[in-house]
Parts: sequence; C-alpha cells; structure tokens
Amino acid sequence: MGRSIVPTICTSLIQNPGALKEEGNTLFNAGDMQGALCFYTKALKLSHSQAESAVLHRNRSACYLKLEDYTKAEADASKALDADPGDVKARFRRAQALQKLGRLNEAFLDAQRCAQMEPTNNTFKEMLRLLGAQSQKKSVQMSSTDARVQQMFSLLLDPSAQPSDRQKAAQNLVVLSREEAGAEQIFRNDGVKLIQSLLGSNQEEVVLSALRTLVGLCTGHQSRTMAIVNELGMEQLCGVMGSGASAVSLAACHLLQVMFEALTEGMNREIRGKDEAILPEPSRELRSMLRHLVEMMPASSVSGPGRDSAINLLVKQVPRKSQRNPDNSLTLWVIDQGLKKILEVAGTVPEMSEGPPLTDNSHMSCSVLLSKLYDDLKSDAERENFNKLCEEYSKLRAIQTVSVLLQGPSDVGNRTLEMSGMMDAVISLCASEVVCHQQVAVEALIHAAGKAKRASFITANGVALLKDLYKKSENDQIRVRALVGLCKLGSAGGTDFSMKQFAEGSTLKLAKQCRKWLCNESLPPTSRRWAIEGLAYLTFDADVKEDLVEDRNALQAMFQLAKSEDKTVLFAVGSTLVNCTNSYDVDKPDPQMVELAKYAKQHVPEEHPKDAHSFVEKRLMKLLEAGVVSALVCMGKQESPALTETCRECIARVFLALVERQEDRGTVVAQGGGKALLPLVSESTDVGKTKAAQALAKITITSNPEIAFPGERIYEVVRPLVSLLTLDCTLLQNFESLMALTNLAGISERLRQKIIKEKAVPKVEGYMFEEHELVRAAATECMCNLVLSTEVQQLYVATGNDRLKLLVLYSGEEDERLRKAAAGTLAMLTAEQPELCTSHWLEILQALLLSDSLELRHRGVVVMLNLMQAEKSLAETLMESEALEILSVLAKSTEQSPISRAAQHCLDKAIEYGIIKKPEEGGEGNEP
Repeated sequence: MGRSIVPTICTSLIQNPGALKEEGNTLFNAGDMQGALCFYTKALKLSHSQAESAVLHRNRSACYLKLEDYTKAEADASKALDADPGDVKARFRRAQALQKLGRLNEAFLDAQRCAQMEPTNNTFKEMLRLLGAQSQKKSVQMSSTDARVQQMFSLLLDPSAQPSDRQKAAQNLVVLSREEAGAEQIFRNDGVKLIQSLLGSNQEEVVLSALRTLVGLCTGHQSRTMAIVNELGMEQLCGVMGSGASAVSLAACHLLQVMFEALTEGMNREIRGKDEAILPEPSRELRSMLRHLVEMMPASSVSGPGRDSAINLLVKQVPRKSQRNPDNSLTLWVIDQGLKKILEVAGTVPEMSEGPPLTDNSHMSCSVLLSKLYDDLKSDAERENFNKLCEEYSKLRAIQTVSVLLQGPSDVGNRTLEMSGMMDAVISLCASEVVCHQQVAVEALIHAAGKAKRASFITANGVALLKDLYKKSENDQIRVRALVGLCKLGSAGGTDFSMKQFAEGSTLKLAKQCRKWLCNESLPPTSRRWAIEGLAYLTFDADVKEDLVEDRNALQAMFQLAKSEDKTVLFAVGSTLVNCTNSYDVDKPDPQMVELAKYAKQHVPEEHPKDAHSFVEKRLMKLLEAGVVSALVCMGKQESPALTETCRECIARVFLALVERQEDRGTVVAQGGGKALLPLVSESTDVGKTKAAQALAKITITSNPEIAFPGERIYEVVRPLVSLLTLDCTLLQNFESLMALTNLAGISERLRQKIIKEKAVPKVEGYMFEEHELVRAAATECMCNLVLSTEVQQLYVATGNDRLKLLVLYSGEEDERLRKAAAGTLAMLTAEQPELCTSHWLEILQALLLSDSLELRHRGVVVMLNLMQAEKSLAETLMESEALEILSVLAKSTEQSPISRAAQHCLDKAIEYGIIKKPEEGGEGNEP
C-alpha cells in the first residue's frame, strides 16, 4: 500500500467513537489498512462501552491480519472474545492468526467452535479440514523426530560404539537442532545433560557438534536459552571458549552471541497475559554472562583466541546500539567491574613471560572495546572516572596501555601521555638495551606522532633517536618500527606538497625500504604489517603512490596480508589504498580566497602535480590489474573488532573510486564488489554509508542490476539508493541515485513496490522541482517508471493536486530530456487512467506532434491516442483543432513506423466515433 492519507478530523468527530469507527470501516473497505488502524485505535481510546470496544478490537484484528502482524491480530481478537465469547468473527480471526503463528492446536479449537456456531459456513469447514491435516502432519513429524533423537542419543551414550559412528551421530544432532521440532525433542529428552558430557570430549569434532547443537536450541528461543545458561553454567561455556583450539573457541563465541541475542530479544519483546507470569526476566543471566567475559580478560588459563572472542562479544553486546536509548548502565557496569582487567590486557607485553597470552589482534581488539565504552559515556563525570582509572597505570605497562589508548579513545591516551615524566620515560626506553622495552617505547612513539600537538615535540626529540635505532639495531622488529616512526613524522604535512618535514627524496627512500620489508616473506607477519603501516603514512606523497602502484610484487604482498588472519593490518591497508586512489575528501579553496591568503602571507596548501586526475586514473587501473577488488572483498568479510566503522569507510571510499570509470564497473562486479558493498551501507560511518551507496548507484546505472545483484540481493540495493535522496547529499549523489532507481523501477512491479515502501516517491517528486536541469530530468524519468504502479497512479488521480499540470508543463519545456520523460509519463498515465485525459493540453500536444525528435513525436501521438480513446467529446474537441491535419500527415508517412501507425489509430478512432468519414465516403476525406 502507499502512504496512508488520513482525512482531517473535525472536533465533533474526535469525541465520537462511533463516527471514528465508521471512518475506519470506510478506509478498511478502500484497502487503506494503516489508516483504518489509526481510526480504530483512536476510537478505542475514547470508547467507554465494553460492547463497542469488543467490536473495535475485532476490527483492528482484521487490520493486523491484512498487515501480517499476527501476534497483534491474535491479541486483539482475544480481547474481543473476552468481552463477547460468542463473537464468531473475532474467533475466526483469532484462528487465522494462531494458524499463521504455528499454534495449530489452539487454532483448531477456535475453528471447531466457529463451525459449531455456524454449521453451514463452508469457510469454517474448509479451515477446520486444513488445520486437521496440518496438525496430523506436525504430529507425524514430531513422532519421527523423536525417534531420530532417541537413536542419536543411544549412539552417543554407547561406550562400545565406534568413534566414527559417535561423531556422525553428533553431527546428525546438529542438523536436528536446526528444526524447531528437533530442538524441542532434544531439549525435552534431557539433551542438555548429554551435550554437557560431549563438551568434555577429547575429540574436537564432537565438541564442535555439541556447541552447534546448542546454537540450534538457543536461536530465537528465550526460555530454552535461560534454562541452558543455568544448567551448563557460564563457567563451563567460557572455559570451552578459552580453550586453545581456535575452531572450538570461535564456535563457543558464536554460541554465546546467539544466547545474548535470544535473551536481549526476549527482553525487548512485548509479552501479554499469562505468558508474562510464565517467562522470567533474563537480566540475571545476562549479567552473569558479562561478568564471566570480563573475568576472562586477565586469566592466564585463557588462550589468546578465547580472549579475543570474549573482547569481541563485549564489543557487540555492551555499548548501546542507539544513542537515543538513555540506558548505558551495562557500559558503566563493565567499566566499574572490568576496565582495569581490560587495561591489564592492553598493557601486556607479549614478549615478557608474565601476563595472559595474546594474539596479534588482541591489542587492536582492546582499542576498539575501550573506544566503544568511552563513546557510550553520557556525562563529563563518567568520562572523568574513566580517565582516572586509566591514569593509575605507570611505567612499561602504562606505555603499552597508552599505545592501545592512542589507537582507541585518543583523548584519554593523550591525557595519560601528558602525565609528568611519561614522555621522558618513552624516550629513555627507546635507548634501553632490552629489545622488548625498545619495541614498546617505539610503538608508543609511533602512535603519539599522529597527534598534532605531540608531533613537534617528537620531531625535535625523537627523530634522531629513531634514525639511530633504524641504522644500528640488529633486530628487524625494532628497525621496522623505527622506520614506521620516521614515516609517520615524514608525512606530518599530509597531502600538502609544500609542507614536507624531511629533505627531498627522503620519503621515497623510506617507502622503498617499507616495500622491501613488505615483500620479504621470511619476516614474521607482524613486521610486514608494520611496513604497510609505514606506507599508510608515506602515501600522502604522490611520488610514493606512483612508485607503489608500479611495484606489482609489493601490491600483491599487501593484498595477501589483507586476506590473512592478522586483522590488525586492515586499517593500514585501507588507508594506503585511500591515499593511492585519492579517495579522501579534499576541500578545494576558492581561488579568490587563495589570492587573499597569499597577499596576507598566510600558508596555502599545494596539490602535488602527480595527484592530478590523469595520474589518479592510471593508478586505479594498476590497482585493478593487481587484484585490489578481491582484497577489498576479503577485508569486508572479516569478523573482527579490528574491522572498525572507520576501516569500513576506507573500503567504501576505495570502491567508489574504483567504479568511477564506467568501463571498470563490470570488472568490480565480476570480482564480487557489488555483493561486498551491500554490508557497507549499514555497517560503516555515516560518510562510509554514503560512499558505499553512491558506488552501488554507479553500478546500478550502467550494469544490468539483475546480473550485478542476483536473486533477492537486488532488493537490498533500494534502501541505500533512497538514502542518497536527501539535502545532506551532493547534487551528483542525488542525480546518480535517481538514475539508478529509474533502472530498478523499470525491472518489475515487486521492485517498484519496494521503492514505494521505502518512501521514495515523495522524495522523487521533490527533485522534479530541482533547479538543476539534469537532476530535474532524472527525477521525472524515475517517475515515468514508477507510474507503472497503481499506487503512484492514484496520486495523480486524487482530487486537488497539481501533479499532472507539472508533467504537461514539462512536456513543453526546451530541455529535450525533460520533455521526453514528462511526455512518456503522460503517455503511461493516460493509458492506465483515462479519467485524467483533458483537452487543456492541446497546444503542448501539437508541439510534441511537430517536434523534430522522433521520440517526442511518438510520445505525443500516443498521448493523443489515449485522449481519443478516453471519451468521444474529447476526441471531437481534438479533431476540431489542427491536430487532425497533423495526424493525417503523420499517418500518410510512407514508412510504417510506430508514429504513423499510432496516428492512423487516432484517425480510425475518429471514424469509429463518426467524427470524420472514411476517405472514400467523403470525397475530400477526413471531413468532420
């Protein structure tokens, strides 16, 4: 349905439930369910009569059934039956709702009662027969499932069974748990205890099957999840997740994620009546789960992957999903109970024996978690508490902690770094003879160098030290970090060509060494990752960009690392690619302001000559040839806190740059770029979402959308395209969105319905008034395809609107593209809705018929034919004008074109009406 248009309600109507009910009935009969729902709800609020309220609940139940909201339909029908148990309509509606909800036994009882009350009603009989068949089928299925569950249990509990048979039985249990009937049978047959014993197995496959079975039991089921949490205990589940096996740890992490979702969705679900007393509050279980995750942080018995999984779960579950929600109590609880534990992980130096085991991703994961927690705070007092807790760490561990903080909540990191003696400690540790001390200090120096207010201090005090470490250290891990520190300081001027920190050619030498390290496969991945970190800074220099894209080996080594298990490399690769493609935002200053700045002797940023468009285009081609698309696709698929929203924004920016040229879009789509862009429009920064949506628009404009986004994926493209139709977006983004939506709207009615549902029609209408002629024409073209839908046609038919006048006006404009779009829309509307036809357009129609453009002439003659067919009196008016002569000339065209055929149809219609005569009958022909 289109948007509900609720009439203005007069004062007397507002106070009259009966009148409101009648208005609701009118809208219901007209097919406007949302409008009817609105009136019934208002009437219910005013009604003081139990009988009247029962009828309103019954009517509202019918609306909910049409809108496919079966839970509310059942609830309203039940309320109607509470007041009047003999209301057969309400009982039938409840039976329909219960059937859709899968509660077949209850639905059968209601349908049976309806049939008893009205024995001759065939609808009730048919429903009773159908429900009986469905119930029998479900019963057979449950019986069969029960037998299969028992068989699997017998095998798993039989110590004499072969290990391969037990393993197969465990896998079959997973399959059964994914069906509701199977899950319920496993649960009722005390399957949780069996699964608990399987979790202690020495066979990894058996443990994995047990975890996956639990996922099936918990998915979307709050009460089962609560029972399982209480029976198994979080200690055992966290113990499994903290085990050394990465596959088992990931499976346990997935299980806990499913449990969190089941419990939190249960809390948000609206619960009524008896169920409210049965279902307990799951907050105790949630707190227990969070407490155990926090306690896993510093535990030395927990493996590195297990700890990363715990951090990942906290990132996903603790911070508020929306800042509009005022409740950040979970975040405050985690900070009070666990911030020091998280900082302990953040401050752990892996090379030293003490401290919990970490992976290469642990520090980055901590950074993301700390940043999420800090961003979720609401007041200065809460932030001050966070700062004080962080300031309690000192010396070596504090410096490692500062590195993590600088990558996460950088304001807190800067403040901690400014503590008395902290920077001096960093400088002094750089000169330490202990390798791990040097490594920690250099990393802190690198992260601090990115902060503008620290850079001058570090440039003055740290460059000589970093150079010394780079030249003299015998440890490659120290050398590569020192190199990155120098890269970061050397790029402090950003893209400003005139603000270089080092001597000419120094950045090229640094970049060459980074590429050398990057391609050296004998080095550990962490050292090679730091080489990309260096390039991420150095590629602000266009000379470095040019050298990098020419080095095919370096590019492919970077892409291979982007696809590896080391997630910490994602942002560095994304930043490097953003720099190489110049896909960062650049504010180009007004030329007059530049001259004024020069006159005032102020600094004016300069663009590097090799950042010109022609150079950027060649770099993009080199990156495509090297396989950048497959790397970006893999990066976007990563399930890790390291894939932050900012990182996703980088990926979206690069994709947008890659599809800039029309001839490259097919390559991007063929390598999975279209599919990879879809998650970026919902999981990125606001800028990233817009960039991803624009990239989708460019692909949809020039590629066949059904090939670029096959199957159901094509419907996912609509929402991001509609999101570009706002004043916050540029006119180019508006234009590309309208072009893409035009393509989609021309494919199928289902796609047009999706566009309508996303409330795009009023936005498209708004852009039909845009001053820019291309945007105005694109919006009109989009409307030309949208009017194929009845809902959109009704907008033009509705009384008191000027939509049709605008199309007629545009059909006479000078802009040929706009005229074609408007005339095409008129042709479609007049064909589908004859009541819109009028003779007021005669002058513009004649101009279309006489146009030099064959397309405009064709549109004009089709509109003329629609008008002729609509009404005889209208045809008479048209034939009394010069249109008769024009149509006669067009019909006599020697070529049998669509124009001449349509013109002849117009004349034939006039002959049929008796307005003109056949040529042989009238002597001079076509005489009225």
